[in-house]
Amino acid sequence: MSPTLTPDELRAIFLAASDPGTARAIALASSLSLAAAVLWLVRRRSLREEYTPIWMGVSAGLLLVSLRLDWIHALTRATGAWTPSSMIFFLGEIFLVAICLNYAVRLSRANVQIKNLAQDQALLRARLERLEGARAPVVRDA
Repeated sequence: MSPTLTPDELRAIFLAASDPGTARAIALASSLSLAAAVLWLVRRRSLREEYTPIWMGVSAGLLLVSLRLDWIHALTRATGAWTPSSMIFFLGEIFLVAICLNYAVRLSRANVQIKNLAQDQALLRARLERLEGARAPVVRDA
């Protein structure tokens, strides 16, 4: 009968696995490519400047993690995750939820502003029609 591994032993094997240099190179290239893409989009005015710190922060975080893989391993052990890749995906999900919440707040603000502008425009139109009606000459049939 072949020996079976307990879940704790299997997790220890996953956490002890070494990171290939290829993964580090891909992570470095990805973070630098993201920074270059953000700067290029801002330069072309496709990305507003107010979003630049968020995306440059993401790029810097990716660069930091790719340079210090031991930090992601420590975080993986501290949270009880099985592999560093699952920890990275979890952090990515948290980031996506935060971005969605940010956009939901901005969309809510924009909806309130649109409603207020529509109401102001309707009031101005009614006032203009009253003024034009008061100035219009009365045409009498002779």
